[in-house]
Amino acid sequence: MKYAGLREEYKQSTLVESDLLDSPFALFEKWFDEAKSIDPKDANAMVLSTLGADGFPHGRVVLLKGVDSGFVWFTNYLSQKAQDLDLNHKASLTFWWPAVARQVRVTGIVGKIDDLESDEYFQSRPRGSQAGAIASIQSTKIEGRAGLENAYQQLMALPEDEAFERPKHWGGYRLIPQYFEFWQGRESRLHDRLYYELTNGQVWEMGRLSP
Repeated sequence: MKYAGLREEYKQSTLVESDLLDSPFALFEKWFDEAKSIDPKDANAMVLSTLGADGFPHGRVVLLKGVDSGFVWFTNYLSQKAQDLDLNHKASLTFWWPAVARQVRVTGIVGKIDDLESDEYFQSRPRGSQAGAIASIQSTKIEGRAGLENAYQQLMALPEDEAFERPKHWGGYRLIPQYFEFWQGRESRLHDRLYYELTNGQVWEMGRLSP
């Protein structure tokens, strides 16, 4: 199967040095808001890449739930991604917004957020999502859907005024960035790639990469 015909000339915008803001977080927020305003569906989807004990990189799509000093998402602490992060705290996030032909790559160090933050977010989720997080031991091998669905239905059959507690095996992570790369698609594959890199003096160094 050949894919040579699947090409697109990116003409949406440009990215020059004068577009860079003092903080990469500020530029990310600007790009995120612009992407969301054009195509709000899954604007917060990002590929989380980790390194497994087998030496292979593992990637999967998760949803960004907040940005403060870092990038926050939630998952099962027994999942493959969590096992990877227990062994190696370094990870990367990749955002792709096709409507504006933009990509952002962020690398940094990951740690769990505190229990209070995880509790607050868990209680904000729909009841069905809460039940799903409790019923599923993510990434474990199962023989079929029946057992999973049965556990879920048992939880959903409980009185609605009986609040679910966040399971200890579920919570949030925060990636503290050390590097940002902002990619803007351009014609003839002469894309713009500008970066921020955190120096030893904790100052963001900015520059351009060849496409």
